[in-house]
Amino acid sequence: MSDRLAELREIAGETVSRETLVRLDIFEAEFRKWAARINLAAPSTLAALWSRHILDSAQLFPLAPDATDWLDLGSGGGFPGAIVAILLMERENGRIELVESNNKKAAFLKSVLGSIGAPATVHVCRIEEAVGRVRSPQIVTARALAPLPLLLELAEPWLGAGAIGLFHKGRDYATEIAESRDAWRFDLVEHRSRVDPASRILAVSNPARGSAEKRS
Repeated sequence: MSDRLAELREIAGETVSRETLVRLDIFEAEFRKWAARINLAAPSTLAALWSRHILDSAQLFPLAPDATDWLDLGSGGGFPGAIVAILLMERENGRIELVESNNKKAAFLKSVLGSIGAPATVHVCRIEEAVGRVRSPQIVTARALAPLPLLLELAEPWLGAGAIGLFHKGRDYATEIAESRDAWRFDLVEHRSRVDPASRILAVSNPARGSAEKRS
C-alpha cells in the first residue's frame, strides 16, 4: 500500500479505494496547473498541498458517514467541497453542490470535477443568491470563509431547515464560539482536527437567533 493511500484511509476511512486516491492525484495535478495562473490558495501553502488542504478536507467525510447530500459554501479552490465531491463517488447517490462567486475559481471547479466525473454542481453566485437554488442538504461545509458569527448567518437558511454544519476552524475557534453565543443559540460538537491538533471541526446544528442569556 502506498504511503498516500495509508494516510488517506487513516483520515477519510479504511474503505476508501485506490481509485479515489487516483482521482485525488488528478485533482492535485490540475490544481497546481491552474494555481500557476490564478490564485486558488495561498502560495505559501502549496508545498504542503496534500496534507494542509486535501487531507484536511477529507477528514470531514467520516464525520457524516451516511450523508449523501452536501453543500459547500465559498468553495474557492475546492477545499473542502471538491475533495468531498471526489470522496462521494464512493457513496451511492452521493452529491454535492458548491457555491463560488469568483468566475475563475468556479471555472476551475467545473473543469476539474467534470473531468473526474464527480457528482458535483457548481453555482456561480453569492451565497445569499444560492438560497432557493440549492435543495435541502444534509451537511453544509465551509473552510476559511468567515468568522463563525457571520458563517452562522450565511448558513442559517439550510441549518435552520435541519442540516448540520461542519466548519473548519483554526486555533482561535474558542473565541469565535464565544462571540457567536452573543447572538445565536445552537447545538455544538467539537471534533479535534486530524491534521492540526490545535484546530477543530465544529459540528453546528439547530441555530436560533438570540443568546441563551437573553432568552432565559
